[in-house]
Amino acid sequence: MTKFVPTYELYGESAGKKPDFWVHCETIPSRSSLHHWEIRLHRHENFLQILYIDAGSGDAIFGQERHAIHPRSVITVPPGLRHGFRFSKDIDGFVITVLASHLKATPGDRSWFGEWLAKPHLTELDMQNEDAAYVAQTLTRLGEEFSGRRGGRNDLLDAYLTSALQLTARICEGAEREMADENSRRMEVLSGLMQQHLRGHKPAAFYARALGISPTHLNRIVKASTGHSMHELIARKLTDEAKRELVFTFGSVQEIGYRLGFADPAYFSRFFLKRTGETPRIWRMAERTRLGV
Repeated sequence: MTKFVPTYELYGESAGKKPDFWVHCETIPSRSSLHHWEIRLHRHENFLQILYIDAGSGDAIFGQERHAIHPRSVITVPPGLRHGFRFSKDIDGFVITVLASHLKATPGDRSWFGEWLAKPHLTELDMQNEDAAYVAQTLTRLGEEFSGRRGGRNDLLDAYLTSALQLTARICEGAEREMADENSRRMEVLSGLMQQHLRGHKPAAFYARALGISPTHLNRIVKASTGHSMHELIARKLTDEAKRELVFTFGSVQEIGYRLGFADPAYFSRFFLKRTGETPRIWRMAERTRLGV
């Protein structure tokens, strides 16, 4: 059964048929402290949310994915996305809720900005970078301006919001491109490591250590690149190697199993049967017949 996920305008407040504000801003502690620093899974049908994290830590949950929150970062949550947060008690910053129809681009339209707005992002701000420092200052000014209620407030809020979002998208896009390049390099190194150690049946943790990252991070990279978990990728590589040996070498099934690191021939047969639906011997005869080998 699908777990019910409530829809709110502001967290804990029922969504009305017609929103009565285009932007709302409050400190993160002001609402999260009322809920024991945990914002459970929910969604906003008509609003984009922006969280500026100035201090503290926690986790952001986007659907089934969990991301660590660090100080000096911006979180953007598109309309309709299931999301939630767990914060440390020293969390500080602002949460800004914006009517999506007021944005300069519609989340999901064909512009680069619209495509960016349609996905959740957690963008860390390097204070040595001028644009990143400006985003932090601008979102802080937005929060102060919202609570000040002085003349020209709406125009200033609109200007702060537009510049902060556009610069965050630019920073995020550059960071994601850099991360994608780094992940491609890691996948190339991983491929070489697996070729070298596959027959030793090394676990995912071994490859993570070799790459200098955590098993969780490695699993995330592999999942994004291949659609499979690291454990599944290892099993697939072993299966592919077993198939190649069965078709193109003349060793017995037992010998092939030994060469692939299976000390127990029965275990090799069970592994292959689970992966292909056939025993190594039957699969070998059928595939050789099909290929005319």
